[in-house]
Amino acid sequence: MRTDARRNRERVLTAARDVFVEHGVTAPLDVVAKRAGVGIATLYRRFPDRTALMRAVALDVLARIAEEARAALTEETDTFACLARYLHRSLDLRIAAVMPVLAGELDEDDAELRAARDEVAPLFESMVRAAHEAGTVRRDVGSGDIGLMVIRLARPLPGAFTAEFDDEAAHRQLDILLDGLRAEHARDNAPGLSLEDVRDPRTG
Repeated sequence: MRTDARRNRERVLTAARDVFVEHGVTAPLDVVAKRAGVGIATLYRRFPDRTALMRAVALDVLARIAEEARAALTEETDTFACLARYLHRSLDLRIAAVMPVLAGELDEDDAELRAARDEVAPLFESMVRAAHEAGTVRRDVGSGDIGLMVIRLARPLPGAFTAEFDDEAAHRQLDILLDGLRAEHARDNAPGLSLEDVRDPRTG
């Protein structure tokens, strides 16, 4: 793919992700094209219909967050810093906001989508497990608890808030939550919720 074509594709996927989060998956595709700065014909050349675009958005965000997870695990020596870095990048990529929106809209038997999801979960769980073992994250909070927290934070604020304020507030509130995840705040030694405990049956 030529460089300009690749950039157009990336812009469309980012714009579609944000529009689906903010307005739902039924939002007009010309809104996506306008936000991406491309013509509607360019969008349809890459993605012949809404389902193809939604599927591409899901695969793109899953691939990006898997790359971020691997980078954090490789580059961060502190287990808490590794988890914090990953969660902040999750907010930037809006994976916790867009995937729930797309849930139920895509084929649950799609092997490529399932493989992409299955790649991310073990990486995230390995971060939480390493933080538990190092004593940097409270043991009564599991990967499922943390995942649900980020999903709640990732949703756009209602009202007339700007996108910039919304992003800044989400990262600020994530830092507050991260402080509460430190091991010294544990209430007991009971295990928290796992990803399996909170897995959406529609997405597996």
